[in-house]
Amino acid sequence: MFQTKKLMLLGSGELGKEVVIEAQRLGVETVAVDRYEGAPAMHVADRSYVIDMLDRQALRELVEKEKPDLIVPEIEAIATAELVKLEEEGFRVIPTARAARLTMDREGIRRLAAETLGLPTAKYRFADTYGQFADAAREMGFPCVVKPLMSSSGKGQSVCRSEEELPRSWQIAMEGGRVQQGRVIVEEFIRFESEITLLTVRSVHGTQFCPPIGHIQKDGDYIESWQPHAMTEAQLEEAKRIARVITDELGGAGLFGVELFLSGDKVYFSEVSPRPHDTGLVTLASQNLSEFALHVRAILGLPIPEIKLVSPGASRPLKADAEWSSYRLLGAEEALALPDAQLRVFGKPVTKPGRRMAVALAAADTVEEARRVAAEALSKLKLEGE
Repeated sequence: MFQTKKLMLLGSGELGKEVVIEAQRLGVETVAVDRYEGAPAMHVADRSYVIDMLDRQALRELVEKEKPDLIVPEIEAIATAELVKLEEEGFRVIPTARAARLTMDREGIRRLAAETLGLPTAKYRFADTYGQFADAAREMGFPCVVKPLMSSSGKGQSVCRSEEELPRSWQIAMEGGRVQQGRVIVEEFIRFESEITLLTVRSVHGTQFCPPIGHIQKDGDYIESWQPHAMTEAQLEEAKRIARVITDELGGAGLFGVELFLSGDKVYFSEVSPRPHDTGLVTLASQNLSEFALHVRAILGLPIPEIKLVSPGASRPLKADAEWSSYRLLGAEEALALPDAQLRVFGKPVTKPGRRMAVALAAADTVEEARRVAAEALSKLKLEGE
């Protein structure tokens, strides 16, 4: 028998907003938590709180006050050691506290994938100091990819193409990490044909996969995604194998965003997020159930029907290029006048350079047409400071 529950969301950005909306459709009481006031999910949750989620005591006090049935992390920057303790005390963390802890930093998940599970990945090294970083980059060879151990939406990532770019890549990693610490991962640059996200749903009814999502990234953050992405049968089966292995190891219930590189006939594991993925925003226009609806159904133990592509779709995020404490969005009327175009405006209180503020979505008969409409819709949008 299904009973309504209380869900506490840790991190309340645009993805969390859609999770809250889907949860409330099923009668779930929702509590949104973030480090700043007016975060997107706070607009639609029953209650909201502003705390430093890396503060173990503050996190514990809030959980003990609200006593949620489900603790749902939406970002990496959380005191995951405290989540482990809370789980041991009987609180349910989605998908598990271990998964949240391992995926909080790139070292834990990369070592698990490559060294424990034997999944194919790019070669990598870790470094704590600039000197170690420079040595690791030279060992990998140029170009190489540099990432802070913990960041969100690709912040702090760069491609270091030469010896001269070492200081710049180190600085980007230091400024972009969620936690200001020196440790970085230096990766071999794989010359891949495409990147995909394979949304993987674990539930009491088994594991299901969404059609693969293709995407383009710049400086580690996505600038376009589309669904489906063309793959050979062999590539798709290998992608599903990798996704199943890593998500089975992490365990629990919910939706996982598994990022993979396609290079020739090879498929490489890149990263995994134990929650809805930004590239999966496209599923709001393309699937019978969006990634957010799938996540909520899975964590509530509700049935999940066959996941179907209703239409090819595409997404294009709108990013701010300046910092404004007050702003407005222009061009929504023109964007929504396009055939099968949609918008999601996140309602973030302030802009910052590179911050996602909205997303243009499109559905069409073909992926190519959906990408064209999404790009045109994005071109109509403009942010203006007030």
